[in-house]
Amino acid sequence: MASQDWFDKDFYKVLGVSKDASEAELKKTYRKLARQFHPDSNPGDAAAENRFKEISEAYSVLSDKEQRQEYDQVRAMGSGARFTAGGGGQGGGFEDVFGGMFGQQQGGGGQRVRFGQGGPGGAGGFEDILGGMFGGGGGFGQTSGGYRGFGGPTKGRDVTASTTLDFTTAIAGDTVKLSQGNGRPVNVRIPAGVADGQKIRLRGRGEPSPDGGEAGDLVVAVSVRNHPVFERDGLNLRVDVPVTFVEAALGATIEVPTLGGSPVKLKIAPGTPSGRVLRVKGRGVATKNGTGDLLATVQVAVPSHLSDKQREAVEALAATLPDENPREDILAKAGD
Repeated sequence: MASQDWFDKDFYKVLGVSKDASEAELKKTYRKLARQFHPDSNPGDAAAENRFKEISEAYSVLSDKEQRQEYDQVRAMGSGARFTAGGGGQGGGFEDVFGGMFGQQQGGGGQRVRFGQGGPGGAGGFEDILGGMFGGGGGFGQTSGGYRGFGGPTKGRDVTASTTLDFTTAIAGDTVKLSQGNGRPVNVRIPAGVADGQKIRLRGRGEPSPDGGEAGDLVVAVSVRNHPVFERDGLNLRVDVPVTFVEAALGATIEVPTLGGSPVKLKIAPGTPSGRVLRVKGRGVATKNGTGDLLATVQVAVPSHLSDKQREAVEALAATLPDENPREDILAKAGD
């Protein structure tokens, strides 16, 4: 992204967080928004896709400590001066701010400064002007120029790429082959447990420096397809497990599937209600930061059709049960 775009983009507003939001808050907010607007969750919805791109762009900058610091500095400078169109004898325009640096006259008759995109060997670019204000020898925002240093070689530009993985592949990790902008393939190692919307930064795999400095990075945005059975919850995996009324009422031992392994046996206690969560330790997502659990949510399956004999049996059971209203408590609380 060109730094001048940052004047017009409020990444904090895009994510709906304050300017002093912590890294943990940024990550939590991003995951929630990415899950809501991900193209896989909104097929054919162009507005949701654009929103997802805005969210990803904002998080890409704010989640990087150095980029966030640079972005805050750019925005602070933008809010400290009036960047409006000059002319008609009115002062305070964007051109007026920088015009005085070069001895140019203000007002409608003065010359204007051109803010074009600079490049290696070029001059007069927006980055060159701002970089010079802070002693930078290279482009604005580069590793050794602009705000971050004083002369020396500049870092090459970052290259972005994206890949979509199956749920199982994302959990286990894999090596995928991507095509760069120049058509040259590159192998990228996807670590085990990568999450949907996560970005993987490969140092030095981007564009080379124009003057012998450090190469840029390759930043890979990862999308993960949904699984028909399992759902990810941090390092845990969730699965809904149907049980019969008899199993829930009398108790039973059932089999529960695991991701990429053999089923495990779980004991259902007598009187288990629908919605109860049973935990299987260590059968969740395994990463270098730890391993999660498998969370099995019990769902009592009610028969949709009963024969006359079965209906009579249920009615006979109902006649033997206490005359209770299980909704009495929530009805009372709702009226408070």
